[in-house]
Amino acid sequence: MKRKPTSQPTTKKVSSSSSSTTDDKNKKFKQKENESIISKGEPSDFDEDEENEDIEDMDDAQQFEPSEEDEQDIMEEEDVLNSTLSQNISLEDMKKFRAVVPKHPNWVRPSLSKDSLYFKGTCSLAFQQMDADYTLGEQKPGYPGPTTGNVPIVRLYGVTEEGHSVTCHVRGYTPYFYIDQPDNFNPDQTQNFAKFLNTIMAERNIQKGKADKYIVNVSIEKKKSLMHYSFGSSRNFLRIETSIPPMVPHVREALEKGIHIPGLGFKKFQTYESNVLFVLRCMIDSNMVGANWVELPAGSYKLRSDNEKVSHSQIEVDVSYEDLISHLPTEPGWHKIAPVRVLSFDIECKGKDGHFPQAESDPVIVIANYVTVQGKSEPLIKNVMCLGDVAPIVGVEIHSYKNEKDMLEAWRNFMVCVDPDIITGYNIINFDLPYLINRAKTLKVGTFPFLGRIANKRSQMKNSTFSSRAYGTRESKDINIEGRIQLDVLQAIQRDHKLSSYSLNSVSAHFLGDQKEEVHHSIISTLHEGSDEDRRRLASYCLKDAILPIRLLDKLMIIINYIEMARVTGIPVSFILKRGQQIKVISQLLRKAKEKGYIMPTITKSGKKEVLDEEGEATEGETYEGGFVLSPKTGYYDIPITTLDFASLYPSIMIAHNLCYTTLLKKEDISKLSEDQYIKTPSGDYFIKREVQQGLLPLVLEELLAARKQARKDLEKATDPTEKAVMNGRQLALKVSANSVYGFTGATVGMLPCLEISASVTAFGREMIQHTKAMVEEMYTVKNGYEANATVIYGDTDSVMVKFGTKDIKRAMELGLHASQEISKTFVKPIKLEFEKVYYPYLLLAKKRYAGLLWTKTEKYDKMDAKGIVTVRRDNCALVRNLVNTCLHLILVKKSIEAAVNYAKSVISDLLMNRMDISMLVITKALVKKSDKYKAKQTHVELAERMAKRDPSTAPRVGDRIPYVIVKAHKGAKAYEKSEDPIWVLENNIPIDAQYYLEHQIKNPLEQIFSPIIDNTQSLFVGEHTRAISIPTPSKGGIMKFAQKQLRCLGCRNVLSKNGGSTICNDCKQKGVAPKIYESAINKRNHYEDIYSRVWTYCQRCQGSLHADVLCTNRDCPVFYMRKKVQKELSDCQEVLNRFDDEVIYDF
Repeated sequence: MKRKPTSQPTTKKVSSSSSSTTDDKNKKFKQKENESIISKGEPSDFDEDEENEDIEDMDDAQQFEPSEEDEQDIMEEEDVLNSTLSQNISLEDMKKFRAVVPKHPNWVRPSLSKDSLYFKGTCSLAFQQMDADYTLGEQKPGYPGPTTGNVPIVRLYGVTEEGHSVTCHVRGYTPYFYIDQPDNFNPDQTQNFAKFLNTIMAERNIQKGKADKYIVNVSIEKKKSLMHYSFGSSRNFLRIETSIPPMVPHVREALEKGIHIPGLGFKKFQTYESNVLFVLRCMIDSNMVGANWVELPAGSYKLRSDNEKVSHSQIEVDVSYEDLISHLPTEPGWHKIAPVRVLSFDIECKGKDGHFPQAESDPVIVIANYVTVQGKSEPLIKNVMCLGDVAPIVGVEIHSYKNEKDMLEAWRNFMVCVDPDIITGYNIINFDLPYLINRAKTLKVGTFPFLGRIANKRSQMKNSTFSSRAYGTRESKDINIEGRIQLDVLQAIQRDHKLSSYSLNSVSAHFLGDQKEEVHHSIISTLHEGSDEDRRRLASYCLKDAILPIRLLDKLMIIINYIEMARVTGIPVSFILKRGQQIKVISQLLRKAKEKGYIMPTITKSGKKEVLDEEGEATEGETYEGGFVLSPKTGYYDIPITTLDFASLYPSIMIAHNLCYTTLLKKEDISKLSEDQYIKTPSGDYFIKREVQQGLLPLVLEELLAARKQARKDLEKATDPTEKAVMNGRQLALKVSANSVYGFTGATVGMLPCLEISASVTAFGREMIQHTKAMVEEMYTVKNGYEANATVIYGDTDSVMVKFGTKDIKRAMELGLHASQEISKTFVKPIKLEFEKVYYPYLLLAKKRYAGLLWTKTEKYDKMDAKGIVTVRRDNCALVRNLVNTCLHLILVKKSIEAAVNYAKSVISDLLMNRMDISMLVITKALVKKSDKYKAKQTHVELAERMAKRDPSTAPRVGDRIPYVIVKAHKGAKAYEKSEDPIWVLENNIPIDAQYYLEHQIKNPLEQIFSPIIDNTQSLFVGEHTRAISIPTPSKGGIMKFAQKQLRCLGCRNVLSKNGGSTICNDCKQKGVAPKIYESAINKRNHYEDIYSRVWTYCQRCQGSLHADVLCTNRDCPVFYMRKKVQKELSDCQEVLNRFDDEVIYDF
């Protein structure tokens, strides 16, 4: 039965007049509460014309290079004033918007009775805070801090154990930082100093919004600087409290550049902790960590009435900062995870004339939604919103609309009604959300951009650039959606996994073993304009794009792992994606510093990162030598190779030798101590011994490692799947956090670099590797009664590979265990050498390049392990990866070198004979920056330029990985001139440059593998198998632009005369070969029809329908390329058959 499209879902129709009324009222901003957001310490009123913001990722301990823009992003919060003074929809208007939101019974959160004890304030309120930000608003009576003017209010967003949403306004907390107390400063002068600073700020005409003062208080506190050993004594610092966080950078700048103080003269000040984000500062001082449970005691909080609410949360309260009770996840019963709501969505748009859709002109035609609750296996909501009628889909709610404006308004209402804690999807940050916001702006849907929990706060966008040494540069968008974490699965996968392709199809195939139909954007319009069944297909396609991200989140445990990382490091969950490792280490360091009475100096910048010394002069860091690698004894080892690994090497070194900022000795202070009180590291630096004073970093690391040990024990004991996942996520987060500390100290442009620490760590590591090598080769000798003289064949940073000489795996394991125990006795605790595995056989190619069968038990090998060779490199085509992987399998598992050689030769022969499927030849590389930023021309960059000229709307963008193949071109052509789109190659029969693949893709990997095994590797590339070559004739490009096509005889291939037939020449007719030629052509066509039929059926099963046409254009699927190739072959066969005229066929 056909259903008529409705302007709203059948549950309740939204009045269309409300939006037009609202548009008029949007111009009248009333500022009733004047609460405006700083999302995670960043400006929330995003201007699309603002300059791009750079966010720098700290990848790991070895690659810790933040950009200046990243630190600026972390340090500066002054844009909050623009947010405070920005024009937002008044609360009165937003109440009208709330009134028309349909309360669909299946969408809303669990109901909260007005008789609840929360409303009476007679019970405590506990909730898991999932996100935090702050705003500036008017002070309320009864709370600490200034009594008039704007004050900072920290907002916590969370969920109770029952699933009720919470917005908690934390009041009474003010921003502050420290400076050194000037010499001859009288303690009675603190308030005069505060007045003096207020005068200076006023003279500089610094905007303070509605705050009454710049500085609200100056006090004296006894503290110790985190940098250098302080001989156990504290000294006086001035604590500068500002009225609002945006004042901090202005006051800091004035003090660091220097001010003239009456009676004291001109002074420059080193500031301390003046670059700490306000929200993070509040969390640290309240002992709150990311995603932990917060409790508000009964009677301590004031519940807001509906008229007082500024959010969509079910429970909204005000509470004093002093009344917060933070429960750490390590406390019994508080490691649980609340029933967090997750909304995954996807949209489809209708581009004009087959071009990629543009929000200014092209409509959104489908929005698919998939809502789950963390910890539940079944989805809460599964629906599709669509323009026009849609045929029913089993188990899916269908909501049809007559016009796009109604649909967008309905989706916004759906968002508010469902009230998700996490918004997810695939590439939603850079496509879906920006498109929806821009489209609603074009259609003037006034209510739409209010997607967050704060009712009167508009969601806006600004451009940003994510940059890191490991991942390159990716352009992105920043969108403020207060109270809802934006977890883009694409960005999460890109950060945590190195894959050859990041398309949803490729990622799903890799992790889930599942794929989806890929419908090209040019076909979407056709489907939407078709029948109800066509729109059903489009809706199903869109829904699967919403379901797969949830499956990826569950499979990879991303939400749980991020929650545990936030808990371990103490930062909000939203920081995990938006920021790098530095903020994680800073959070942990500041917490321990606060506990021990230390404060952290702020590094200023003036072009370069600098640290002010005691005289106010700037000092710059130096470079240092990294991890040590023993020269490898390359070769093929057909005997067990034992691997000895240092457990948590760098953290253990820092703990063992007490390496820390707080234990670092200045050269001039060494004479004040006896030699038994300090150590000199191999890098020539001096640190206080643990017996004198334990450093903060060793203390932090000890706690992290101990916590990880406990988490692993809890993991073994856990029986509940969710609890096991939480414990596993926790132990992984603890491991990553411990390993990040060393990298933080070595980041020369970081927030607190200390190369004395990082250089000492790597120097100790080098000594330990060399010491281990010496002990192994000295202890395990024939002279000492062992079966052979042991040899260390390779050592890499934290491990050594030992050839004990035994052919028995069990014996190799026993010797490895014995060696680890004996050598560990010679190191300072907790440094420990462990036996982990044996490789047998083992192929050592070069530094950081090896492969072998990994054994942890004697019964059977665990897996084939490879590092640094093409099986795990992303910039090689699949042919090379498969070739190398198969050769390694034949060599290591089958132990047949002959079979490996023969296989390599057969693959080379297939390549030269054009028998290789093009999907095997596709190379992918990331476009990490704009083309004009590359110093030299590169293959994928030049191809992107050419594709942009063909069709700008579908051309690759910065951050995309570009698939290409290398094709034949004129002699001497550069590789960047020969790169081409694989589909373009198939459609135009462009020949592949097989010689290029042989020389530049296959040759080096094969030589690396076979050079330790066979004498003459050139025999792989020269011989009988390379003498036959097949090159197809292109239909476009090159000399074919000038060629005149002539028909040739299908028998002898001679050119047919103009007066002759179009099939075969007269000579062949007389010879009677025509029937055979015709039969051959028929058989060839039948052959390809059979292949095409099987491929077609495979694709139909993949798309979930055995009667619908296959429209998939998934370029990450080898079947797609096969289908395209067979289509071309069938077309060519039909062209040949079409040349047989009736007369020739009759003659047969």
